[in-house]
Amino acid sequence: MQTPPPSSNPYSTTAKLALLPLLTFLVLFLGVGFYYQAQGVEYAFYQLPSPSALLPAVILAVLLSKETLTETMARYIEGAGHSNIITMCFIYLLAGAFSAVAKATGGVDATVSLGLSIIPAQFILPGLFLIAGFIATAMGTSMGTLAALGPVGLGVAQATGIEPALVAGVLVSGAIFGDNLSIISDTTIAATRTQGCEMRDKFKANLHLALPAAFIVIVLLITLGETGEANIPQGTNAWLALPYLLILVLAVSGVNVFAVLVIGILTSAIIGMSITEYELASVGQDVYSGFGQMQEIMILSLMLGGLSELMRQQGGIDFLLGAISKLIRALSLPIKIGNSLGIAVLISALNVCIANNTVSIIVAGSTAKALAEQGGIEPKRSASLLDIFACVVQGLIPYGGQLLIIGATFSLSPVDVIPYSFYCFILAGVTLLSFVWRAKKESDAI
Repeated sequence: MQTPPPSSNPYSTTAKLALLPLLTFLVLFLGVGFYYQAQGVEYAFYQLPSPSALLPAVILAVLLSKETLTETMARYIEGAGHSNIITMCFIYLLAGAFSAVAKATGGVDATVSLGLSIIPAQFILPGLFLIAGFIATAMGTSMGTLAALGPVGLGVAQATGIEPALVAGVLVSGAIFGDNLSIISDTTIAATRTQGCEMRDKFKANLHLALPAAFIVIVLLITLGETGEANIPQGTNAWLALPYLLILVLAVSGVNVFAVLVIGILTSAIIGMSITEYELASVGQDVYSGFGQMQEIMILSLMLGGLSELMRQQGGIDFLLGAISKLIRALSLPIKIGNSLGIAVLISALNVCIANNTVSIIVAGSTAKALAEQGGIEPKRSASLLDIFACVVQGLIPYGGQLLIIGATFSLSPVDVIPYSFYCFILAGVTLLSFVWRAKKESDAI
């Protein structure tokens, strides 16, 4: 028989200590990275690989468990094997394989050449932002979008001399923009179901905040556009760009991300063998090489999934929920502003701990609904807040899937990309300002 949770009291010592492993990981990973960065060491955040920094945190979580070691490891494996975690891992593998095959066949250079010849230099960055947003809206996944566009973005950065971290941040921004709006995104589905509203209503509520934020980002990117002279790859065959164009069409058609990436791999290989010297024997080698490029982020994702489950079982999530509710009451804000802020803080804090925006929304759903009902917040508004801040945090945490996959593609530390994820910062700011604006509007109407 399974041992019951250690305590139902969210303020117990056990519950408070349950978040200590995550704090340990953050201190180790970020602390060592910033230390080496201050010393002028190149690739400072790679000096301590993230899975190595996470291992002491996992050991600590196991030691804190009140269950037997066998039961604790069973829970850990259950968390690591969560369907969302395994789905991400398979996306990592296919994305790595597609990237490797497309690069080997010359598809990246051909796509970059085609893109740079069409998009004016000063609009390259906003163009990438809008393309990423469009694909993410159609596919319903920021992960799939970044997997498909990452190699192209890297090629653009290399051809134009634009800072790679800036291009990576633009892609993350666009992917988060589209994922947050998409009606087929798993975050949208989770948010609307937990709050009891229609998808179209949540979409409209999101749109009022997402469009102003996107407009500000586009203006900012136009300002930053002239950062280098385009060095368009010469001697490329435009047919080699077909796999990427096909991915765009399939994404818009709503094809499953797994099918999109597999078709991309096969198409790249077939076209490469047809018009270049690419050989059939190289396909398997390049696919396996692509798998290897994703090894670190796969290990980290699996370990984080297990750690999140241990923290949940030990009462860490309950402690977090209780602490946020207590904080909101202490601020003595007007109830609608206070509870809106409470929903924002709730989902943000949970996603920092869980590192999965969909799971965070599901965990926070019932509490957020209670806050919304208490504060007179419409279900479409609470669903919108859940989705917005879950996506914002997901685009800013260095151990989240989005920054991990773009960092692996660009050979950058995820921390280097964070300052350039403009849309995440701006959307959060626009949404927080909307709290004040709505409160003032209602006050004037009285």
